[in-house]
Order: sequence, then structure tokens, then C-alpha cells
Amino acid sequence: MNLRKIYSVSGRFSMSLLFIFTTLMLFIFLGSIFSKGYKVLSWEFISAAPRAGMTEGGIFPAIVGTFWLTLISMLIALPLGILCAIYLYSYGKPLWFVNAVKLSINTLAGIPSIIYGLFGMAIFVNMLSLDVSLISGALTLSVLALPLIINTAEEALQSVPKDFSEASIALGAQKSTTIIRVLLPSALPNILTGAIISIGRVAGETAPIMFTAATFYSRKLPASLGDEVMALPYHIFALMTEGSKADKQEPIAYGSALVLLTMVLGISFFAIAIRYRMRRNKQW
Repeated sequence: MNLRKIYSVSGRFSMSLLFIFTTLMLFIFLGSIFSKGYKVLSWEFISAAPRAGMTEGGIFPAIVGTFWLTLISMLIALPLGILCAIYLYSYGKPLWFVNAVKLSINTLAGIPSIIYGLFGMAIFVNMLSLDVSLISGALTLSVLALPLIINTAEEALQSVPKDFSEASIALGAQKSTTIIRVLLPSALPNILTGAIISIGRVAGETAPIMFTAATFYSRKLPASLGDEVMALPYHIFALMTEGSKADKQEPIAYGSALVLLTMVLGISFFAIAIRYRMRRNKQW
């Protein structure tokens, strides 16, 4: 057996071990959450409001709050991120300016989420006087999601064969028309990848909404963008760190974690199915 074959076999063996280890850890994690959380699941747990200091009742306000925070933040971040990616890919000049913007975006992508929470509190809550509210939390989460969406959207645009754009322009189409009719439809399945990852991150963040949107306890649903909201990530955090009835609060926290995980996975699988169908229907 020559040296190259030894390296090849060793590499495949190492990759197989890493795959098995990663899969095993994933199943242990999911199994732990499910085994501790499914016991409290019921229709009342999903549809009722909390009561008795969050030691009884359900998590419906937290589910609604998480849904609105995620939806509004993505409605803000996704169009802005795609527009920024289009600018960097098609219009960005001079080169030093584009590189500076990309460096800033990559730097923002690595900033801890707690910093985004402090930024949101300083800008949206205090400076703009939006107070602790649904809109403050959504704006903060949209800023957090922007770097990932921009990077993914730009990579998606770069993956479209240049022949498509050149053929469109050669046929007399304007640059803007080429972007709208050719580039974006072709890149959309890959853009959805960034949106899927962003949804998962936005829905599961605690630190940004802790200072900008979340309230510890509420039986009411948000009636406007200016209302405080309960949210599943902060609800889980509060249950595990506050209160003196751990024996009652801990099962509710695991149940909430299971619901949050199910919501994120459900949204992700739905988006993946759409992306797969779009890719299958693409003709190139």
C-alpha cells in the first residue's frame, strides 16, 4: 500500500469518525431536550397563558412574541440584505470602498450577540425613544441578521454563471432589468439558505431582546409594535435563572425549549423544501 493510499484511507476514516461523533452528539442533545420536555406538552401548554408566576399554565404569549419578533426582523433584514448584496456585486465602486464595506460586514458577523443587545438599547430604546418594545427588539434582531444575509446573498449572486448576465445585456436588457429578471431568480434558492440560517439565529437569540423587547411575565398578547412581548428564548432563560420553584419551572423550561426547537426546525424544513423545488425547476 503506497503512501497516497494510506493518506486517503486515513482521511476517510477520520471523516467517518467525526461524522459519527457529530451525529451522536446531535441525537444526545435532541434526546435530552425531548425526554425532559415532552412530559409537559399538551394543548393547554401551547394555547394558554402562564399563571402562578410561570409555574403553571402555558406559553402561548411567548410563542406569539417569538413569531412576531422573527417575522418583523426578517421582513426588515431580508430586503435590505439582498439590496446591499446587489450593490456590492453589481454597482460597488471603487474597489477600496467595497473591500472596506465587506470587512465591516465580516466584522459585524463575528460580534457577540450581547453587543447587539446593548447597541439596540442605546439606539432604539434610548436615543429613538422606542422604549422596550416589539419594534425595538425586531430592529435589533434585523441588524444582527444583516451580515449573514448580505454574505449569503452576495455568494448566491456570484454563483450565477456570468453568461446569463452577458446574454441578457447582449439582447438589449438594461442592467437593472438583468438583475431583476435574471440574477435574482437564479440566485434565489441560495439566498434562501441565508434566510433559513438567519431565521434560526434570530428566533433563538436571548441577549438582544433581553434589553430591547422581552418582558419577564405577561398574560397579554402584543397589541401594537410599541408593546413589550414575551419570547421563548428569554422565557427559558427566566425560568432557569429566576424564581424559587425549580421543580415546577425546570420542566416548563424544557418544554418551552422543545417548542422553540420544533418551530425553528419546522420553518427551516419548509424553507428547504421551497429551495429544493426551486432548484429542481431551474433550467441550466
